[in-house]
Amino acid sequence: MDHYDSQQTNDYMQPEEDWDRDLLLDPAWEKQQRKTFTAWCNSHLRKAGTQIENIEEDFRDGLKLMLLLEVISGERLAKPERGKMRVHKISNVNKALDFIASKGVKLVSIGAEEIVDGNVKMTLGMIWTIILRFAIQDISVEETSAKEGLLLWCQRKTAPYKNVNIQNFHISWKDGLGFCALIHRHRPELIDYGKLRKDDPLTNLNTAFDVAEKYLDIPKMLDAEDIVGTARPDEKAIMTYVSSFYHAFSGAQKLLEWIRRTIPWLENRAPENTMHAMQQKLEDFRDYRRLHKPPKVQEKCQLEINFNTLQTKLRLSNRPAFMPSEGRMVSDINNAWGCLEQAEKGYEEWLLNEIRRLERLDHLAEKFRQKASIHEAWTDGKEAMLRQKDYETATLSEIKALLKKHEAFESDLAAHQDRVEQIAAIAQELNELDYYDSPSVNARCQKICDQWDNLGALTQKRREALERTEKLLETIDQLYLEYAKRAAPFNNWMEGAMEDLQDTFIVHTIEEIQGLTTAHEQFKATLPDADKERLAILGIHNEVSKIVQTYHVNMAGTNPYTTITPQEINSKWDHVRQLVPRRDQALTEEHARQQHNERLRKQFAAQANVIGPWIQTKMEEIGRISIEMHGTLEDQLSHLRQYEKSIVNYKPKIDQLEGDHQLIQEALIFDNKHTNYTMEHIRVGWEQLLTTIARTINEVENQILTRDAKGISQEQMNEFRASFNHFDRDHSGTLGPEEFKACLISLGYDIGNDPQKKTGMMDTDDFRACLISMGYNMGEAEFARIMSIVDPNRLGVVTFQAFIDFMSRETADTDTADQVMASFKILAGDKNYITVDELRRELPPDQAEYCIARMAPYTGPDAVPGALDYMSFSTALYGESDL
Repeated sequence: MDHYDSQQTNDYMQPEEDWDRDLLLDPAWEKQQRKTFTAWCNSHLRKAGTQIENIEEDFRDGLKLMLLLEVISGERLAKPERGKMRVHKISNVNKALDFIASKGVKLVSIGAEEIVDGNVKMTLGMIWTIILRFAIQDISVEETSAKEGLLLWCQRKTAPYKNVNIQNFHISWKDGLGFCALIHRHRPELIDYGKLRKDDPLTNLNTAFDVAEKYLDIPKMLDAEDIVGTARPDEKAIMTYVSSFYHAFSGAQKLLEWIRRTIPWLENRAPENTMHAMQQKLEDFRDYRRLHKPPKVQEKCQLEINFNTLQTKLRLSNRPAFMPSEGRMVSDINNAWGCLEQAEKGYEEWLLNEIRRLERLDHLAEKFRQKASIHEAWTDGKEAMLRQKDYETATLSEIKALLKKHEAFESDLAAHQDRVEQIAAIAQELNELDYYDSPSVNARCQKICDQWDNLGALTQKRREALERTEKLLETIDQLYLEYAKRAAPFNNWMEGAMEDLQDTFIVHTIEEIQGLTTAHEQFKATLPDADKERLAILGIHNEVSKIVQTYHVNMAGTNPYTTITPQEINSKWDHVRQLVPRRDQALTEEHARQQHNERLRKQFAAQANVIGPWIQTKMEEIGRISIEMHGTLEDQLSHLRQYEKSIVNYKPKIDQLEGDHQLIQEALIFDNKHTNYTMEHIRVGWEQLLTTIARTINEVENQILTRDAKGISQEQMNEFRASFNHFDRDHSGTLGPEEFKACLISLGYDIGNDPQKKTGMMDTDDFRACLISMGYNMGEAEFARIMSIVDPNRLGVVTFQAFIDFMSRETADTDTADQVMASFKILAGDKNYITVDELRRELPPDQAEYCIARMAPYTGPDAVPGALDYMSFSTALYGESDL
């Protein structure tokens, strides 16, 4: 309604200058302002279904402050921020303060940050500013306004009442009679003024406040005690309270003033040149209908109801009828309202007709602008796109894509033909209707048509260039594809050939090198055909180059089907041709080397195949000689020496074979299919042969010595050999413990043994039991002596020589003194004497006592007490001395 609600000057704000932020409020005044301003705010906020409790806290986020301004002004404010951060609160309060400032109010030292921080002085000052602007500014009485007008109104209304003298807005109201007089003047039925006393201000104030709250819908803004209890009530609180009474009782005057201000606005028929301006007028009219008129309809209805009710109650009370002042009668209000509605109807009809008139032209103009903008936006960059020569460096696939894209553009271009025709038709119609901006419309339309013709020409030119380039690139692409199909396998063949020609071969036989040579000759036979294929592939590439040069095709890249270049093919072909003679030479040299190696193999095999069997035969013959019993030992020895001589004479052949083997090793020959014998086999066999013949000769010589020393007959010797050979089942020339035991049993010895000790050898206990079974009755020392004779090296086996020695001693009739002394020396632990304890420990009791009784004391330099002389005892025992 700002359009029809004439603005007053802001002189009514001059009293605001007494609001000094640097001065502290009187505590009593602050309390009164809190109550009054809170009640005033809630009287409006309740229309929106809310209220405040704490005036400085509830306005901090700015939400209820914006809502309050919307209710009291009837206007919509900007959309508030819903965030809870400080910046959101400051933004909301600033929106409210900006709205207040837009109503011509000068805000003195009031900032959003202070309201958000809950500054009570600034918050009360802001609310007072709002009250002044929206509750007091519009009060007008006899050419006075705002505060003076409100004071004059109060003086006029209370003039007939005694004890009431309104001169200000503080102490003039302390006794409460002023409030009661205002109510009685307008609603005499609500208060019995004659019963009120000036000396009872509490009763007067409570009566006025309670009646106003109950019957006049004026909230109780102060308590009676707040006014009576202060020397000077707060002026702002009293003004706020009194203004509510003014607005409650001055409805007729306010309504008439509103009607007088509104009718000129509705009768204004000044036309607008643009649709936007006319739509703004219509929007203002709708706001008038929706926001401003409905409250006035209610006011008018309420005035009539209040007037009729007042007249009825006055009549029933036998009091004079109430007569409003001149020009404020109900009939005056009805007449003014009728004029308002008549003006409203005419204004609405004019608005609609004018809008329809402008709507037609604006619709055409907007339609032209819209279609022209769409077309211009579509054509933007199209000429540059059609002029570009991107096809000159494109590949075939890119050319095909460009053609598809161009075909789509041509379709789009044809579809836009209708829009161009529509634009021209609209421009023609606007010219015929004499549109005020026709020159700019015509210029724009001409530019669009000229551009359209140019686009058509460029489109045809680009299509021709694309099709020509496509045909050339298709030919080149086919050549590229054929080149790739033939170059790839040829390149693979050359790479494989280079790899084979440079491959380091390792062969061990003449057959292997012959196979490699044959394969190489076959490869060389394929080279002429390969060279023809190379020339054909290069010819394809040359054809591409010819097309490029003839038609000036700007090739964007290389062959898309392969990375193999003609230079690479020629380079590899030259390399292959260089490698062929190198391979020929290498194969020839290797063939000669393998022929030499084959000769060495055959030379070695010829000798090894003779020497190997000869060694094996000699080994077998010597073995037979050592175990057979043909002739005497002397015959066997003679036979063996002949073998030894023949073996020694064979040594030059072994040396010759060693020489051949050295040649084979130097030639790095690791196998020989012509023989199963290696030099290592020959060496081991030869060494075994020499060892065997020497050992066998030695054994026979020892047997002869034993036979002669022991007086063993040839028949006994043959029996021993037969028994030994019989139990030497592995033909090793020795007897194991079990074989030795079996041999003794076969010779007539009854040897007891523990059946739980079948270990494959005769341990100490088994052998001792064997000796005892043969008639020996001996201790540990004697048994050890015999074992040291049979197995002196403690190998666990008994040789034939040891067997003969043992058997010759067993078959002898007597022992010698040396043998007896050797036995005693063992019993004595290698000492030259023996003690009584040692004899009793090692010999049976009767034999021990026999020796003790007959042995003389030992008198040598190493003698100890009780030492006995076993040497003299042994000599005397065998008759060599006298015991």
